Amino acid sequence: MVDRKDFGSWLQGPRERTSADEQYRGRDLGLPPRGPGSVAGFGIRTVGVLIDWGIASVIARGLFGVPLPFSQPPASGGQGFVVLAVFGVMHLLLVGTVGFTIGHRIMGLQVRSLGGSGRVLPVQALARTVLLCMFIPAVVWDRDGRGLHDKAPGTVIVRTR
Repeated sequence: MVDRKDFGSWLQGPRERTSADEQYRGRDLGLPPRGPGSVAGFGIRTVGVLIDWGIASVIARGLFGVPLPFSQPPASGGQGFVVLAVFGVMHLLLVGTVGFTIGHRIMGLQVRSLGGSGRVLPVQALARTVLLCMFIPAVVWDRDGRGLHDKAPGTVIVRTR
């Protein structure tokens, strides 16, 4: 039977009826609730992606003459895809080899595989990069805070500090 507590918890969010000790992001993955190795939050990951996008914009400007963001004249549609391609290549190469991008490193984050040694395999990095560049999978999360771009290849972004 539905009672007043159910209705109130629905308005206040999904974690209202669970205690903080019982549920936290990453519990089902065997990760700690906070500190190194815990699932990184949305805000810190967003800052890391923005840093990477800025770096990709500067590289695209230097190699292909793409205007920087907020400059006049603005980049055309095709030039925007050049920045996305640079971002994708940068992400694929760095995550596939060292497990983090420059933005991840600055923010204290690392991409880890959930299976085996924790190192991201090249095929996982490729799948993750393609889904990340599609954008929509990156903004649809599960209760552990993993986007579809992490869930499909079996990866997770964790804090390193």
